[in-house]
Amino acid sequence: MRVLVTAGPTREYLDDVRFLSNASSGKMGFACAAAAAKAGHDVTLVTGPVALPDPARVRVVRVVSADEMYRAVMKAYPGIDAAIATAAVGDYRPASRVAGKIKKSDAPLTLKLVRTRDILGEMGRRKGDRMLIGFALEVQDAVRHALEKDAKKNLDYIVLNTPRTFASDRMDCQVYRGGGVVRSFKSATKAHVARWIVGRLER
Repeated sequence: MRVLVTAGPTREYLDDVRFLSNASSGKMGFACAAAAAKAGHDVTLVTGPVALPDPARVRVVRVVSADEMYRAVMKAYPGIDAAIATAAVGDYRPASRVAGKIKKSDAPLTLKLVRTRDILGEMGRRKGDRMLIGFALEVQDAVRHALEKDAKKNLDYIVLNTPRTFASDRMDCQVYRGGGVVRSFKSATKAHVARWIVGRLER
């Protein structure tokens, strides 16, 4: 099976030195890519900026911005059978990037942000007979938002987790399919969760 995995954060630069991002370490996506490769699948991993070594026997594409990730994913997507989308893609980017460095002043600084392209939504629209597994990191009204995302993005499974999983080797999460919980994990290693997720692909 040909499997695409997305991982890590994206960075949206304000100027040459500052950017908007999040605390994603990429560990979950890298664990999924490693588990899929170990299971014998042909794996492409598209990852934002992370401090992790390339998993063995995995084709790795490193990107920075949400737009770069979108283009890399859409390039790989026609040739894959399943996708595991763990990346924490930024929802917004600066409307314009300042050349050089923004200098501080006593005046307030207002940033105009615009939406980035919806990578997972586009994957869902082009899904066909592929299996598509997504992740939802939610804080308030978490289950409702995760299930709305599950339906809107045309996913087969969605994994609901929390900001506490950032940079950790362990995680609490619930996996939903068709609006119901199919598996809950408590303080499980990301490697263990990844193996379980890869097992869904094989079914």
